[in-house]
Amino acid sequence: MIDFARVQKELQECSRDMEASGIKVAPKSDNLGRLTGTIPGPIGTPYEGGTFQIDITLPDGYPFEPPKMQFATKVWHPNISSQSGAICLDILKDQWSPALTLKTALLSVQALLSAPEPDDPQDAVVAQQYLRDYQTFVGTARYWTETFAKTSSLGVEEKVQKLVEMGFPEALARGALESVGGDENLALEKLCSG
Repeated sequence: MIDFARVQKELQECSRDMEASGIKVAPKSDNLGRLTGTIPGPIGTPYEGGTFQIDITLPDGYPFEPPKMQFATKVWHPNISSQSGAICLDILKDQWSPALTLKTALLSVQALLSAPEPDDPQDAVVAQQYLRDYQTFVGTARYWTETFAKTSSLGVEEKVQKLVEMGFPEALARGALESVGGDENLALEKLCSG
């Protein structure tokens, strides 16, 4: 059984330090077994300025078993799958300890963004690029951060106009944007999937 009292305490601790760390954890619904973590991209990396969402699923054995975490935001990194968002990090596997918390796990994920380990990759293609053509890796990681991890500074009207120019009816474009909280990439995905 998940220790829900502990999870509640961890969520409170996270919200207390949110200003300082930039790390947020919130329940996806009223089920404390499914959470969303948010981490800021580390300064001085290609991920700087991005906000990354991480899906967290707590196993029944939590905190004695590690939380399952994967990036919901697409990210270009050797230790994170560019397809599924799966994360290759020892503390999320065999190095987990009940002394760790969701916040420390998210801080470790954030540290992984700063210090990739291309010799133990989750995504071999990204790892090869990191090792063989570092400048292209940095450019691609930066582009993915700009595209997927930044909420556009465009106003709602400009976003609607952009979608209309792509051929979507204005009412549909506006509805799609509203339903995803103004994220134009998500709105576009929603419109394309019909």
